[in-house]
Amino acid sequence: MHPFPLISQSPSSFVVKKKMVGLFRLVSGCPGPSGFGSASTAQEVTEGIDGTNLTALVTGGASGIGLETSRVLALRGVHVIIGARNMKAANEAKNKIVRENPRARIDVLELDLCSTNSIRSFADNFIALHLPLNILINNAGIMFCPFQLSQDGLEVQFATNHIGHFLLTNLLLDTMKNTVKATGIQGRVVNLSSIAHNYCYKKGIRFHKINDKQGYSEKRAYGQSKLANILHANELSRRLQEEGVNITVNSVHPGLIMTPLFRHSAAVMKLLKFFSFFLWKNVPQGAATTCYVALHPRLNGVTGKYFADCNEMRPSSYARNESLARELWEFSNKLISSVSVP
Repeated sequence: MHPFPLISQSPSSFVVKKKMVGLFRLVSGCPGPSGFGSASTAQEVTEGIDGTNLTALVTGGASGIGLETSRVLALRGVHVIIGARNMKAANEAKNKIVRENPRARIDVLELDLCSTNSIRSFADNFIALHLPLNILINNAGIMFCPFQLSQDGLEVQFATNHIGHFLLTNLLLDTMKNTVKATGIQGRVVNLSSIAHNYCYKKGIRFHKINDKQGYSEKRAYGQSKLANILHANELSRRLQEEGVNITVNSVHPGLIMTPLFRHSAAVMKLLKFFSFFLWKNVPQGAATTCYVALHPRLNGVTGKYFADCNEMRPSSYARNESLARELWEFSNKLISSVSVP
């Protein structure tokens, strides 16, 4: 007999228990199954990893956790391409990394994820360099913006955070596949999502009201775009597995970090941070999960998963909905076809 009476748990109580464990780890910094946790830094989770035979592309790599991700990947020997809208800031970021690490291999290319024309030009320019592409980190994003439309006439958060990365990934996928074939090294795509994917519109994605100002919520629109990041990763993972392609695709929540993302709501977020200081990370900690998923050998073959604090987590039911992921894929392709000419 078991020495203690067994108490059956309902699925809901089990989920609540897991969430409480996750919250305890977040607050305490206690490592999870991976050996890392919320207090781990990007340098710590990549310690001892040799990336000298790898090339990575980091969107939004000129500031915030994108800059730290670029710095740490370069520190591990990875050739890093920074895609950024602000070329002055991108070159300053490059110079900063090289001053610290003279052997760093860093290049910068102009990329405006709010414009399909810019994305296509960026992809053409990258391909013209004849570089391999082992790692694609879809890091750039905007947050809590007042309602506005992109250059292509799309709601700007959905356009930048999802559609831009969806198109960029599709345009560079053949390069990644060719790199895998030529080198035998597994490719990795990492989408930066957010715990905010839980706070989205009813039914997840407003497919028929993407550009509708009526009913627009800057926070739910952000949550919608972050949900789309996970759905995109999951569907791309499924498709690549069906093809038998050795490229993994995962999504990550970096944590709460005060970065330029909060420029549209800085006062509110500073107030929130004051009352929830124990939940916030610094930038080196914020880049840890991205670097872990992009570089750590422990994740060889791991695909279609969602990570937070360097450990696999269970995302929302919408994020796990395979039919919603397929619908978003088709919707995204049609949307891109309607706003841009190849």
